Amino acid sequence: QVQLVESGGGLVQAGGSLGLSCAVSGGALGSFTMAWFRQPSGKERELLAVISGLGTYYSDSVKGRFTISRDNAKNTVYLRMNSLKPEDTAVYYCAASRRNYYNTLREGSAGMDYWGKGTLVTVSS
Repeated sequence: QVQLVESGGGLVQAGGSLGLSCAVSGGALGSFTMAWFRQPSGKERELLAVISGLGTYYSDSVKGRFTISRDNAKNTVYLRMNSLKPEDTAVYYCAASRRNYYNTLREGSAGMDYWGKGTLVTVSS
């Protein structure tokens, strides 16, 4: 059974940095296309970043500030967040897809096969 567990959320001041981790168990990380999403309170879930052997993708809202990376040996995906803004406040979710990079981008959250429970990031002004 594939499980994803996020960690690293918390409270940070605007302009600060934070790093999130997503530990994957029950499957080899290299077999998945991995993604980070976020969902602010009362809003829809937003795709932030995707990573696979075919490339990486960032949404316009985080491009240049966030970096997704993966360590297949540790079965862990990371999201490094810099220059944080109050509007980055949300619950951040890690997700895994068995689809390839391009299909994952096309299908978004509907194409993800596994989800973590999320970790809260709060950015104070």
